[in-house]
Amino acid sequence: MPDEKDQVGSGKLPRSLYERELYRLQTELVKLQEWVRAEGARLVVVFEGRDAAGKGSTIKRVTEFLNPRVARIVALPRPTERERGQWYFQRYVAHLPAAGEMVLLDRSWYNRAGVERVMDFCTMEEYQRFLRQCPIFERMLVEDGILLRKYWFSVSDAVQEQRFRRRLQDPTRRWKLSSLDLESISRWEAYSRAKDEMFVHTDILEAPWYVVESDDKHRARLNMIAHLLSTLPYEEVTWSEIELPRRPPATGYQRPPRDLQTYVPDHASELSR
Repeated sequence: MPDEKDQVGSGKLPRSLYERELYRLQTELVKLQEWVRAEGARLVVVFEGRDAAGKGSTIKRVTEFLNPRVARIVALPRPTERERGQWYFQRYVAHLPAAGEMVLLDRSWYNRAGVERVMDFCTMEEYQRFLRQCPIFERMLVEDGILLRKYWFSVSDAVQEQRFRRRLQDPTRRWKLSSLDLESISRWEAYSRAKDEMFVHTDILEAPWYVVESDDKHRARLNMIAHLLSTLPYEEVTWSEIELPRRPPATGYQRPPRDLQTYVPDHASELSR
């Protein structure tokens, strides 16, 4: 069954072209980071979408060269018992950026409109209250000066299943596959309907949704980063002049004997034997 999308772009990008453009965009992201810090701006980027749609790998490319003290990734676990007794948005407010910070939400308050709705983890009353309050909440953020960007990563059912199968076979990515992910296969249409209704209520002028076609992860990363940069009024910040000091002359210091310290074994030397 096809997804709620029509694929754009065709043909696999040559890897050299992809890597060259990715590095150029990542260089621009560093400029964006310095502008955010210098201007005291507050940026929130929401990453939502289907399971295995490429959100996490895109976040990795966005933050690869950024300062983790400026650009923070927020990926919250299941709410605690205490958090379940709070106002729904309260646990997310605690992670919003201060002046000079960027926050990338690897899933967000939209859990309530997606997995919680489909899996019956919330009541219908809680779900409907979310749809009413979310636009108000986001308008408050924007009115207070937060730069809010929301991206939905869209993947076809066939490609999603291929990625799930690769995760099953790859010991480094097996942890990414949970029972909830498997439910997304059998509940494909339910998730589609939940996403459509979510868009109806939350695709607002102040904080619109931007859909990223992600069957091709390379194209998705480039498209998403390029779009994010195009929506922000950042400028290159002039770096202060830095001159390396001259190393002072030695004064007779000698390192202690090696046998007085415990060194990590040279595992790398064993590889060539």
